Amino acid sequence: MKTLLLVRHAKSDWPTNIDDFDRPLNERGHKDAPKMAKFLKEISVTIDAFVTSPAKRALTTCRYFAEVFENKNIQKIEELYNASPTEFLEVIEHLNDSLDHVAIFSHNNGITYFANSLTNENIEHMPTCSVVAFKISAESWKEFKNAEKNFLFFHKPKEI
Repeated sequence: MKTLLLVRHAKSDWPTNIDDFDRPLNERGHKDAPKMAKFLKEISVTIDAFVTSPAKRALTTCRYFAEVFENKNIQKIEELYNASPTEFLEVIEHLNDSLDHVAIFSHNNGITYFANSLTNENIEHMPTCSVVAFKISAESWKEFKNAEKNFLFFHKPKEI
């Protein structure tokens, strides 16, 4: 069995003269990311590895989670920047099978589309720093596409 968490990056700023890739978190983002990570840890969520888009806002969100979970196993994967559902699938199928609980940090709209492709739950929109989790009936991440996926939870910072 595997567990997959999909995390949309925390709230970001929109400074002028900065590329989208380099946008930083804003004040709310810096508060929400550690708050959400602490909440997940309090409800006994386990994370073996953190896989993130290298964009500044996603990477910063990921680093907050890694700090709270006291686990610096962070992988930056270019394809997670504005990823399509197909790109999410490819990233997941290449995860190391020694990792049973993985958190992936990425961006909308792709992360919401991908989350919805895994469940019958209606995840209309993943707000910033929200987390969706699934239990995957597989021993290998290579089996992900055809494996049974059970929705575990959908948490939003404003609800915790």
